[in-house]
Amino acid sequence: MSSIFFLIGIGFFVGTAAWLLFIWAVRSGQFDDPEAPKYRILDDDDDEWPAKRTEENQS
Repeated sequence: MSSIFFLIGIGFFVGTAAWLLFIWAVRSGQFDDPEAPKYRILDDDDDEWPAKRTEENQS
């Protein structure tokens, strides 16, 4: 029975350590994407232009 409590304690410790390391990695910028900004300039933004109104053009 004592081995179960020991394993639960170790599991809790390892889980907490992994969570803290993940939080540290996110805050230090380990998951930032340095490649995306240089490719964003090549994207066509045709979807952002407003649609032309046909009623104004016909009158």
